[in-house]
Amino acid sequence: MRHLPRAVVRSLYPAAVAGLLVLGQSPTRAADDEAPKGPAVTVLKVAKSCFSDIVEATGTIIAREETSVRPERPGLKVTDVLAEAGDTTTAGQVLARLALPEGGTLQVTAPVAGVIATSTAQIGNFASAKGEALFTIVARSEYDLVGLVATTDVRKLAVNQPATVRIAGSGDVEGKVRRIGPTIEPNIQQGMVYIGISSQKRLLLKASGRALIKTGQSCNVAVPLTAVQYSSAGTVVQVIRRNRVETKRVEVGLMSGGNIEVREGLNDGDVVVARAGALLREGDPVRPVMAAEAAK
Repeated sequence: MRHLPRAVVRSLYPAAVAGLLVLGQSPTRAADDEAPKGPAVTVLKVAKSCFSDIVEATGTIIAREETSVRPERPGLKVTDVLAEAGDTTTAGQVLARLALPEGGTLQVTAPVAGVIATSTAQIGNFASAKGEALFTIVARSEYDLVGLVATTDVRKLAVNQPATVRIAGSGDVEGKVRRIGPTIEPNIQQGMVYIGISSQKRLLLKASGRALIKTGQSCNVAVPLTAVQYSSAGTVVQVIRRNRVETKRVEVGLMSGGNIEVREGLNDGDVVVARAGALLREGDPVRPVMAAEAAK
């Protein structure tokens, strides 16, 4: 094996050392090139969610069937009152006792089960078959919310769709679509819907109410409303890939609780900018920070 002259070896030594230094530094430079640059942005992973299609109807509470209770003969005086407005009754239950002119007592009973809506019965008052009803009963405790809905929403309605009815002074009760009006009110361009309610507690007749009718459900990926931008170019969401901004056109659908359904344009697991803004442009480098970490 031939040996290089010492002078040649000395001349090659600095170059060899420099080469080793370059090789030693290249992984660091590669890491620097891959390191995230640009501003920090809060992001989140897209996930699937289900949205309910809700139609709202506003209106008033009525008794589906109201039964009046009177004695069958005139000239009777009330001696005992055994029930009052708001009470739940059973069929045949004694509501009051009346004194007969010739002596003896007549019992007034409930012809149907239900809730007593009104009562005029007072001890000492007279009652007759043609006079004011002693009691009115909401038969079988069945009520209706007679509500109005937008013309564009009438086509979504169907009998037996579930509804949550919010009634002033009574809270929320569950109901179902019982009947849909066949015509549109021409002056206001709204349709009528009857929401059936069965409640053992007394509901105030003619009270205002609002029904939230579930007409359907759609399951797709969802993003916060803040992640969506609307412009002349369409509806877009900013997606982060390889630490850079990509703008995706999307088709949106239903909304609920601050989120919106995305029917086309995104996939489950995509990383999107939580609060999209005009300052971020296509291709901009960013440093993504997951929303859960940003909240800490």
